[in-house]
Amino acid sequence: MKRHLAKLLAASALTALALTGCGSGSLSSPAGTADTAPSAAAAGGGDLKKVTVGVLSIAPSVALQYGIDEGIFADHGLAVELQTGQGGAAMLPAVSTGTMNFSVGNPLSVMLAVNKGLDMKIVTGFSNSKADGEDINGVVAAKASGIASFADLEGKTVAVNTLKTQGDLTIMESAAKAGADPAKIKFVEMPFPDMQAQLDRGSVDAAWLPQPFLGKALADTKNALVGYPNQTALPGLPTMVSFTSGNFAQQNADTVKSFKEAMEETLAKADQNPDQVRALLPKFMNMDAAVAQKLKMEKFDGEVPAAVLSDLGSLMVKYNYVDKEPDVAAMTVK
Repeated sequence: MKRHLAKLLAASALTALALTGCGSGSLSSPAGTADTAPSAAAAGGGDLKKVTVGVLSIAPSVALQYGIDEGIFADHGLAVELQTGQGGAAMLPAVSTGTMNFSVGNPLSVMLAVNKGLDMKIVTGFSNSKADGEDINGVVAAKASGIASFADLEGKTVAVNTLKTQGDLTIMESAAKAGADPAKIKFVEMPFPDMQAQLDRGSVDAAWLPQPFLGKALADTKNALVGYPNQTALPGLPTMVSFTSGNFAQQNADTVKSFKEAMEETLAKADQNPDQVRALLPKFMNMDAAVAQKLKMEKFDGEVPAAVLSDLGSLMVKYNYVDKEPDVAAMTVK
């Protein structure tokens, strides 16, 4: 466990180098903490406190840009600088070392990191999958593959963006519920934008995709939806939360409080105004405007879904991600 933790921390330098800007403002070198960072006043931003926030390059992350553009973060005294990363797990070391002040990523990665000794704190909820109907992530396979259900994934290769996270966990549970042996599914890690090409080549048998990649894959008549693993495993599963390090939360309580309040307001307004949020996607993700207009958005909610996260913790124990159920209350900012 200690060796694994050391590897996580050692990866932080590489993670920082891999980060690229996708949000407001210029991407200067991130400071260690918001309270010691150069104030936004120095950059012409008045008395706003500059904070760096890590995001994934997926559609729901646009809610943060919406909050920036609407002036919500500024109203709470914050100048937010967004930085992109490959996955929540990859951004954890950057948050732990202070390269990022906050990040948005899947809650399982945060819970797993805490179990391995990283002092992480969940600040707010962010987005939740749909409990019924058309969900916002799903497993796609080529029609010619004969894969028509989660049970058919036994013995197959499935692409996920990062290993040991919500993608493979919910797929294994969905396969188990369908009567398959989840231990016989092979998972491979690759970026979401690369999955369609690998699926076309037959390098993988199926791929776990969020929007907008899911919609694009299903628009190809060669592909078919296998199913929605979140709905099968844990309906309404939170897809992302915002988090920070325990050290940052302790040393910058006022900044964390302001960020929490700004996030809750941003997410509530984003959920109430989905068309305005979608309108930002063409620039935010270089997405076709027609695609953005029809994109299915998940539910934005700043409340930390403690009960569902506890159920997620139980699945983590079942599939040996952790040896004991995570204490969700202890890892949540009060």
